[in-house]
Amino acid sequence: MEMNASYTSFVAVGDSFTEGMSDLLPDGSYRGWADLLADRLAAREPGFRYANLAVRGKLIGQIAGEQAPAAAAMGADVVTLVGGLNDTLRPKVDMGRVRGHLEEAVGLLAPSCKTLVLMRSPGRNGPVMERFRPRMEELFVIIDELAARHGALVVDLYGSAALGDQRMWDVDRLHLTAEGHRRVAEAVWQTLGLPPEADWRTELPPAAVPGWAARRAQDLSFARQHLLPWVGRRLTGRSSGDGRPAKRPELLPHEAPAGDHPAQADPSGPRRLS
Repeated sequence: MEMNASYTSFVAVGDSFTEGMSDLLPDGSYRGWADLLADRLAAREPGFRYANLAVRGKLIGQIAGEQAPAAAAMGADVVTLVGGLNDTLRPKVDMGRVRGHLEEAVGLLAPSCKTLVLMRSPGRNGPVMERFRPRMEELFVIIDELAARHGALVVDLYGSAALGDQRMWDVDRLHLTAEGHRRVAEAVWQTLGLPPEADWRTELPPAAVPGWAARRAQDLSFARQHLLPWVGRRLTGRSSGDGRPAKRPELLPHEAPAGDHPAQADPSGPRRLS
């Protein structure tokens, strides 16, 4: 990878992770690592353009069938493709079909852009992670194979102790906090061959472990607010992204926010505990 490379356009493809949940802004919208990365790339390149086609809840088949063709037609310098984890979280998943859809998406995107970026996504430490770890690792083997075949870059977040820390995850236990998204943006930035501005792997300082009663209260709140609605959608065949448009469906000019420095981490650490 060329160091200090120049990129004039960026298209993000994926699900809620790339849409930016749960990096919540005051107006109720989500920012996320892809927006942060776009801000930083725009600050380097006048006339920079950005599109984000990601929609929460999408499976890899939907990403390959709906988002990948649109992204390929844009002919951007950089395309990021992060998908498949929603499939691995389903009670039943055909990993052969997941592979086929990923091959379809990568086959479309790799020749259409200057740089295709894939990802070994992070996971929150805990019992849910351990349950789905074999599927995740099977997914990442597929991603590594496709990257080698098509000359794509891979951002490896999976083994990061910092991003596995439960304090990096929102109360829904599925999406990163603002601090987590900042670190992912820095990891992608460095993978693109751009000069590091922070150490995204730095672990958080030790924290006091909540007592048994506090942990049970957190578990009950999580189950009521997030787990039960998620199970309900699975049982009825619905998705949180049904009918939702992409946040930035067109490759349009994008400018970095004035006075903002997205690379700078919050020294106080993540703002929310789960």
